[in-house]
Amino acid sequence: MMTTPIAEFEVAVGPRRLGGSLAVPEDAQGSIIFAHGSGSSRFSPRNRFVAAALRERRLATLLMDLLSEEEAEDRRNVFDIPLLASRVVEAIDWAAIEPLLRNLPIGLFGASTGAAAALVAAVERPQKVKAIVSRGGRPDLAGHALEHVRAPTLLIVGGLDFEVLNLNRIAARRLADARLDVVPGATHLFEETGTLEQAAALAAEWLAEKLARRDRSERFA
Repeated sequence: MMTTPIAEFEVAVGPRRLGGSLAVPEDAQGSIIFAHGSGSSRFSPRNRFVAAALRERRLATLLMDLLSEEEAEDRRNVFDIPLLASRVVEAIDWAAIEPLLRNLPIGLFGASTGAAAALVAAVERPQKVKAIVSRGGRPDLAGHALEHVRAPTLLIVGGLDFEVLNLNRIAARRLADARLDVVPGATHLFEETGTLEQAAALAAEWLAEKLARRDRSERFA
């Protein structure tokens, strides 16, 4: 198993600079932008674990802090979905012009509140976002944007995360193209043995398959 180098950098977003971690495997077939959950950052060990699994499927990964350190100190910002979504949109636009990524189809991976931000961002950039994965997400927080999401969306929820599972079942019915996968024995953070591995495998399979399909269809359109 080859290890893809991870580049740490900063992206200018308005008057502030946000930290990012970018890794592009050889012969990458797509790029995945991560939208972190409440109180998390690009150094989230769970998201980094998932990112490594995606790179094994030749998917580039961009983990970017959606809030500056100062902004993150205000808990209201952590649940400000429009603000978080605007930062995901900034990341999408950056990836669309970044030389290493600009020719790759884009997917989004969101966890917890980050999933809602990813869904709202997908509505803002429907021509750029080709697939979405939510892990333990709160898609309900995307509100009316759910009905306008066109990218195929995979909702991954722990079988023991009862409240969030119910919210995802409702959200799945509101999305135009969605699948709900339940990981047995997993709670909200997928801390149980083997459950994060299952979630990562489901996400990697979904994103690799959907982005490859979109890439082929656009190449021969």
